[in-house]
Amino acid sequence: MEQIRFDDVEALRKKISEEFGPFSDEFEVTQKIIDDFAELTGDRQWIHTDVERARRESPFGTTVAHGFLTLSLLPRLSAATRQRAAYAVVGQGNVVNYGSDKLRFLSPVPAGARVRSRSRLVAVDAVEKGTRAVSEIAVHVVGSDRPALLYQMIILYQPPRK
Repeated sequence: MEQIRFDDVEALRKKISEEFGPFSDEFEVTQKIIDDFAELTGDRQWIHTDVERARRESPFGTTVAHGFLTLSLLPRLSAATRQRAAYAVVGQGNVVNYGSDKLRFLSPVPAGARVRSRSRLVAVDAVEKGTRAVSEIAVHVVGSDRPALLYQMIILYQPPRK
């Protein structure tokens, strides 16, 4: 695997792509995970937690995962994606989640669905505190071409502390 230093902005910019990389491993979003997330967040809307009512009344015919649950799976999904990546960013002291520019929930994640993600690098800039990179991440329900979630994540690679 190619290794690129976090502060080699030009080398990182060469990795910017219109194409997404390989898919991560799949992860099943079970009703238990949805229920646990509802309990943790307090978002117990019936479309997520009431299986019988969702069968009768939901346009999806079943319960669906919270959008923010799908978003919260990104660390788990991206860990597997990094193993398949063509390059690794190295030499940084730490990596900070710096925020996002765009988040869209485009299609539902039904209970029991398997999801996977893939990403692409869209921007890299040197900034005062290190190197800022923007990745676009797509989470798909397995079998669907349309992403369930599309997210532009900003990360900051910081140098090692002296």
